[in-house]
Amino acid sequence: MPRPWEDGAERRLYRDALEQVEIADRVGFDYVWEVEHHFLEEYSHSSAPEVFLAAASQRTRNIRLGHGIVQVPPPVNHPARVVERVATLDLVSDGRVDLGTGEASSMAELGGFGVPRGEKRAMWEDAMEALARMFVEEPFAGWDSKYLRMPPRNVIPKSLQKPHPPFWVACSRRETIHFAGRKGIGALSFSFTEPEDAGVWVEEYYRLLASEECVPAGFAVNPNVAVVLPMMCHEDEATAIERGIDGAHFFGFALAHYYGTSPHEPGRTSVWDDFVSHREAQGFSREVISADDAPLGVRVTRRGTGSLRGAIGTPAQVAELVRRYEAVGVDQIIFVLQAGPNKHEHICESLELFGEQVIPRFAEGREEKEREKAERLAPAVEAALARRDPPRRQAPYRIDEAAELAHARRTVPTGDRTLGDLLTAGRQALRAKGRRAFARFVSARSDDELERGFGPAAQRAFFAAMVRAFDPETAMGFKGEIEFRLRRAGVETPWTIEITGDRARVRPGAAEDAIIGIRGGVADFLRLVAGEAQPPALVLEGRLEIDGDLAIAPRIGEMFGGPSPY
Repeated sequence: MPRPWEDGAERRLYRDALEQVEIADRVGFDYVWEVEHHFLEEYSHSSAPEVFLAAASQRTRNIRLGHGIVQVPPPVNHPARVVERVATLDLVSDGRVDLGTGEASSMAELGGFGVPRGEKRAMWEDAMEALARMFVEEPFAGWDSKYLRMPPRNVIPKSLQKPHPPFWVACSRRETIHFAGRKGIGALSFSFTEPEDAGVWVEEYYRLLASEECVPAGFAVNPNVAVVLPMMCHEDEATAIERGIDGAHFFGFALAHYYGTSPHEPGRTSVWDDFVSHREAQGFSREVISADDAPLGVRVTRRGTGSLRGAIGTPAQVAELVRRYEAVGVDQIIFVLQAGPNKHEHICESLELFGEQVIPRFAEGREEKEREKAERLAPAVEAALARRDPPRRQAPYRIDEAAELAHARRTVPTGDRTLGDLLTAGRQALRAKGRRAFARFVSARSDDELERGFGPAAQRAFFAAMVRAFDPETAMGFKGEIEFRLRRAGVETPWTIEITGDRARVRPGAAEDAIIGIRGGVADFLRLVAGEAQPPALVLEGRLEIDGDLAIAPRIGEMFGGPSPY
């Protein structure tokens, strides 16, 4: 909901969205996915998806109601409350709920709820194990971990779907899709990925799901991979572009704004104004998107300038793009229509047209394909569930409020800070303060000044500071070499960071076997680190080269103590 906001704008936004869901249900869409975000002005005003989906459940009959996603770190949502709300929605919708979960990544949300970035994955795993048991254990046999303490209780109501609604997890990079495969849950890939690249991810996901590494997070396996695309459909390609491209671009721009290093003042910053001023520099050029009746792609590059497109075109173009995803094994495509300034009436027309001309092309033989898939995966699913610890049986337990409160006081309730927590918070605050000072330093200097001041000695100090800030938790098991080649006065200086387990080391010189290599000018590199420049724009302009495993690139910031733009 981009600024400026008029009176009643949020009310209209919700009413329009509910009408769109009604149309989608009627014309044959399978799912509606509703996000949960907090404090992300203009990008997402959906902070209570359980309320919206409950309203949608009473206006629809067939469409599945997907939480995409619930943020499950306990400071945001207590696992028992998640289970209570989801089970209730499952009952009132006659068993149409899918439960996607995640950790959140934006600074606004993590900081707002006091979730340490380095611990959010551990919080997710702990909360998922607890809430999966809350669905099936009668009573839930209690929990006592670093992040959640709860005595035995029977968490009610129980969901209509048994053992529980299908589980999914939000994925924005390759490693998280691997993680989903190992956990036996659906992968909600919220990154804009070309069909051929998605095919590699799908193959890896199903290989892991069928391997001995798969130990399900829930008590059922949900083998599915979904990708996300912007969409606007019209018989005339130019009209589709005119109606949908600014919304798609604003969605991508706002995503980078909140998940990167862009400064934001709550209640004051206008993300829309920033978008209008800087869209081209961040890889969202309007001019390179043209009606030429060509096959659609997620990313478009012309004359060294890049842009985002996706499924914005005629029914035939959109269907051909969908067919390419189907061919590489993608199970579901989630279309983003309600974005930026996209108009409600245009969204409704697009849904109707898609239902009339695109969905029928994929309906024939669908049930047979789903049956064949289930039969093919049945042995792997059975083996995976056999590796999962079963529900627990709780010995007779009588509620004792005084004893439970006394236990809570002795064991330090969730939310209180230990000395280690305070030290971690202090280090994070110092790093954040240092990043702000660095950004101010870079912003105040010209490219020539940056080049002159960032010679070999300064580079050595910079990379040494990076490895000191290395956080093995966010590396998630990554091992290997990352090579940087910084160009200054026409001369390239190579540096290699080697990560081995929980340690990182830096050395001058080229890598022996780099997993990923990054090459660019000194000034561009410093502006990238400071958050002044965006990787897609630098790559498309030929000022930054990234070779090797591109899925590692978005994680480099997080691994070395900074936020990730993805």
